[in-house]
Amino acid sequence: MLDNDIKRPWLKNYDKEVSPYINYESIPLYNFLDRIADKHPNRTAILFNNWKITYKNLKILTNFIAANLSQHGLKPGDRIAIMLPNLPQTILSYWGALKTGAIIVMTNPLYMEKEILHHFNDSQTKFLITLDLLYPKIKKLLPQLPLKKIFITSIADCLKFPLNFLYKLKQKKEQKIHIPYSHKILRWKTLLKKNKTFSIFKPNPKKDIAILQYTGGTTGVSKGVMLTHHNMGANIQQCIHILQAMKNEHHTFLSLLPFFHIYGLTVCVNFATAIGATIVPMPKFSPLDILKTINKIKPTIFPAAPSIFTAILQQKTLANFDLSSIKYCLSGSAPIPVEIIEQFKAITNAEIIEGYGLTEASPITHLNPLRGKKKYGSIGLPFPDTDACIVDMELGTVPLPPGKIGELIIKGPQIMKGYWNKPDETASALRNGWLYTGDIAYMDEEGYFFIVDRKKDLIISGGYNIYPREIDEVLYEHPKVKEAVTVGIPSPTRGEIVKAYIVPKDGVTLTKAEIIKFCKEKLANYKVPRQIEFRDTLPKTMVGKILRRALREEALQKMKNSSSQEK
Repeated sequence: MLDNDIKRPWLKNYDKEVSPYINYESIPLYNFLDRIADKHPNRTAILFNNWKITYKNLKILTNFIAANLSQHGLKPGDRIAIMLPNLPQTILSYWGALKTGAIIVMTNPLYMEKEILHHFNDSQTKFLITLDLLYPKIKKLLPQLPLKKIFITSIADCLKFPLNFLYKLKQKKEQKIHIPYSHKILRWKTLLKKNKTFSIFKPNPKKDIAILQYTGGTTGVSKGVMLTHHNMGANIQQCIHILQAMKNEHHTFLSLLPFFHIYGLTVCVNFATAIGATIVPMPKFSPLDILKTINKIKPTIFPAAPSIFTAILQQKTLANFDLSSIKYCLSGSAPIPVEIIEQFKAITNAEIIEGYGLTEASPITHLNPLRGKKKYGSIGLPFPDTDACIVDMELGTVPLPPGKIGELIIKGPQIMKGYWNKPDETASALRNGWLYTGDIAYMDEEGYFFIVDRKKDLIISGGYNIYPREIDEVLYEHPKVKEAVTVGIPSPTRGEIVKAYIVPKDGVTLTKAEIIKFCKEKLANYKVPRQIEFRDTLPKTMVGKILRRALREEALQKMKNSSSQEK
């Protein structure tokens, strides 16, 4: 029913070379690597400190990794976890594992024990590739895990002399990690042995799962999102098609976004590889290191999150670095204040292009045009072959006209197969092929979409619907505010009240009275925060999204504790 009611005003606003429809190749995901290796064999694929590898050698090594993993017992359909920061080994392991037909479980190395137990047991992960520094965490959990084989690497494995020698020396002095290597626990380098006795597995791209990507779990137990080779491959082809201006040049990606997150994996590994770019992995976030790397390596593409762009602009030594090599910046995971976009463009002459996606969509569904009209605050236009619609928030069956706020639903070739072993949750999220995102949004007359808030973050105070993001935007306009986020706190008289958490800029004095006065000048009275809390930092995900729900849960716990003490 919905399909017949869809209006697509965005089609006429694509860049002129972008067609609304693509003739997709349904191919194994690793074909994107093998093809570019044949086309540009001598081009540098990965550059990490004093270590680098060409596309030709990347293809050869990933074939060896696939052969050795198979020889150790990894079969098509088995789950293998890659629990690593952004390192060359992460990329090598990823492509190698895909060639075995196994399903990859990309795992955050900062996960706590409870999260690791849930992910590995829920997915029944058999193999694990991880870092020596993380072994103590895994060791404690081994009796409770289904793991058959563990392959352990070190930072030194992707460094050349003398850096590898110096790193080992430093590690020896600082940490005493004993790893009992055995038939079950092996060195990662055993996967690199020459092995040509292997035939690469050819999956059914539309049926076979490539990635089992667990959602963040901030709203409860995380779910495994099943993404097929076709889902991920379609999203790569959509990126190539809508960003055509990028594919004809040799680009260097500053790859700070974590590869274990779907945004970082798709943009900084899959898309970057498909266009033959040089990938520069950065394993940790340090604004000063980012500036030094840009100054030295001269990357041309910088995908990041709003918090990263903000942190760079706040560096006191910013003027000492040349950032002019950057041609394109891609921003996702959270809304980015207009001031940050303008400041960054003034320094680099590069536009920050905002987009939108979610794990269940491989992940990208929307992006502002590369050369055409961009609208600040907008997530842009739906990708080719991607339908998007705003529907009523009660039943989700009535399409709403431009300008009306409702729930964003999406349909396209990049939409997931479903949730792993969760048929009820799958049926709730996927209805007649439409993915119900849980995001509150609206579409304007030209087909640009604007996210208002998460459905679950909506604050209802005194009968009014309040969207926290609107208040966040106002708080970011205050010259003394570095970071801000608002949440709804239960109130006995109003249902909920608005509470703001604020991180002031370094070296400034900021009072609650100043914030309230500023908000009253820009917001209706019922939207003005009733409570304000100043903090040094705010909790964030690995891609820089502020964890609004974590703050709400913390506030609820404080209220509960306070109530218990009064009794």
